[in-house]
Amino acid sequence: MTLPVRIVGIGVRGPGLPDWPGCRDTLREPASHVPGPLSRPVGQGLPATERRRATTVTRLALDVAAEALAGHDAGQVAAVFASSGGEVDVVHGIFEQLAGTDRRLSPTAFHNSVHNAAAGHWSIASGSHAAADSLCGYDDSFGVGLAEACLRCQEGDSPVLLVACDWPPLFPIAEFRPITQPFAVALLLQADGPAGPGLARLAVDYRPVPAHAESLPGPTLEQLRTDNPAASSLPLLAAIAAGRPARLSLGHGMGGSLRIEVEPCG
Repeated sequence: MTLPVRIVGIGVRGPGLPDWPGCRDTLREPASHVPGPLSRPVGQGLPATERRRATTVTRLALDVAAEALAGHDAGQVAAVFASSGGEVDVVHGIFEQLAGTDRRLSPTAFHNSVHNAAAGHWSIASGSHAAADSLCGYDDSFGVGLAEACLRCQEGDSPVLLVACDWPPLFPIAEFRPITQPFAVALLLQADGPAGPGLARLAVDYRPVPAHAESLPGPTLEQLRTDNPAASSLPLLAAIAAGRPARLSLGHGMGGSLRIEVEPCG
């Protein structure tokens, strides 16, 4: 079954990729990419009290969501959050607490440790009463999230927001999950029709075969793509930035893959 969708908004944060316009320009000239530290995530849309309680991962996810939603009413937008590791800093802190003599966990830490913490904070920030789900597919988390978001788009005319985000864990988690660079991406999707505004059209098919890795020109961008599961979105973003048709493959877990046909809008 082919799932046709339009991308109508994009948000990006990564090393040397401060937002979607900056990422788009860099992907058009990969040699220009210079990795640098990420600006401190803000957690756009959250009330001040909730923002203070939100983790770095949650604030980063909300920042790319806000960029993708710019100019759109978030009130009826459903959301799919995809992350390989979720709240790795909070989990690290809980491990340290349990390894010490005082094992009484902070209720706030426990509240923020769950995998759907970002999705819950999104509901508060956006005011949307639509579903906000959280998925994990290890290295294929972005592909799993994209497939779910595309399926949701077929259910009606309302947009669906996909947010994929992963943050580098600390030692000792890093020994088992060596992600060294943060990255987050958000795509605002709508079911495709005969006409309509957008950045690109996608036709997404599931295939029960392994994905063919899509490499990127430029060593620093390619390293980012292979380092962070959310950054597996970069070949798709590169195709959109180029503004020309492309055919891509993304992992979908358990040996399956997504075949994606990309067509520019307009």
